[in-house]
Amino acid sequence: MFDRSVKLPKLKSFFLFGARGTGKSTLLKALFSEEFTYRLDLLLPSVEERLARDPESLMSEIEALPSNISTIVLDEIQKVPKLLDVVHYILENEKRPWRFILTGSSGRKLKRDGANLLAGRAFVRELFPLLISELQDAFHLDQAMTWGTLPFIFSTSDLEEKQDYLASYVRTYLSEEIQREQIVRNLDPFRRFLEVAAQYNGKIINHSNIARGIGVDPKTIASYYSILEDTLLGHIVMPFSFSFRKKLIKSPKFYFFDTGVSRAAARMLSTTLVVGTSLYEELFEQFIMIQVIHALKYLQPETKISYYKDENDIEVDIVIEKPGEPLLFVEIKSSQQTSESHIKNLKTIRKDFPDAKFQVWSQDKVIRLLDGVRLLPWDEGLKSVLNERI
Repeated sequence: MFDRSVKLPKLKSFFLFGARGTGKSTLLKALFSEEFTYRLDLLLPSVEERLARDPESLMSEIEALPSNISTIVLDEIQKVPKLLDVVHYILENEKRPWRFILTGSSGRKLKRDGANLLAGRAFVRELFPLLISELQDAFHLDQAMTWGTLPFIFSTSDLEEKQDYLASYVRTYLSEEIQREQIVRNLDPFRRFLEVAAQYNGKIINHSNIARGIGVDPKTIASYYSILEDTLLGHIVMPFSFSFRKKLIKSPKFYFFDTGVSRAAARMLSTTLVVGTSLYEELFEQFIMIQVIHALKYLQPETKISYYKDENDIEVDIVIEKPGEPLLFVEIKSSQQTSESHIKNLKTIRKDFPDAKFQVWSQDKVIRLLDGVRLLPWDEGLKSVLNERI
């Protein structure tokens, strides 16, 4: 098992959200000994049916536990949201100091059903696919871009197994997260949308164009993107907002949470990545972007991440806003050698942000300073943002 970067509360109850396959159960089993932990997996039909029929039976079940048990794990709590009312009651009224760990692959059903989120009595944490820092020697850039970094990918060297797993992941998401939970009434348009969204991965969202291609209205496309975000399949990245004279683009981008899953959703798992192609450039940008998003959510969650684009089509991939620090504008390039052309957009906007920092992250191994723009190997750029934690 890989050491994970997420910091879980040592004593307090908490929610642990994460898409399927990110390793929530594996992590909890490693951290919380079976000797002191009682687990109920709501993915098991018999467990779900029993507790859905009588949520209050959880109280008598817990009361019967031996004295050495102090932690209760309820896996996939979104399957029976009513259990949260029971958990709340136990935390409020039981003299015994129970700690609850509540996992879920989606917060959408909890929000939709107005579930009891325990009013601050439980912290919220998220678990993502593996970071570079977690993989250490197991990390290889092209492999991570091709297959993503979900834990299962590193349990097999068989390429067909990797491909089958990712294709199955998308099918399971559609059948269990979307269809079974009745998140959308008609699955066919959403299935087509998922493929198109994967093809639009990392691009500025044009709801009208996507809607015309799928045969639904733009509001439906906006709701579909919200579903992807709420079911933890990706991140909406908003455009940079700043009060000054230039008009800035207002449409967001969307990045899938894993390169392997996005390739599966786009039906491109059999496509070989070739350096220098647009596909390679797009996947490189996606991989770096989600590494930044996930690592900062673990380590510096107050940091704001956006992208920049103005009315003159000057675009910069990442804007990082850390409290008390200068703005950081970053261009991501998959090139092996950086040049003057790679800093063009950063030079154009530099006069509007005299106190900001400007960087290009690429596969060039040479660190340079060119016209006030710092050119860094991509891993050194990540280290600088994460304070050497990579």
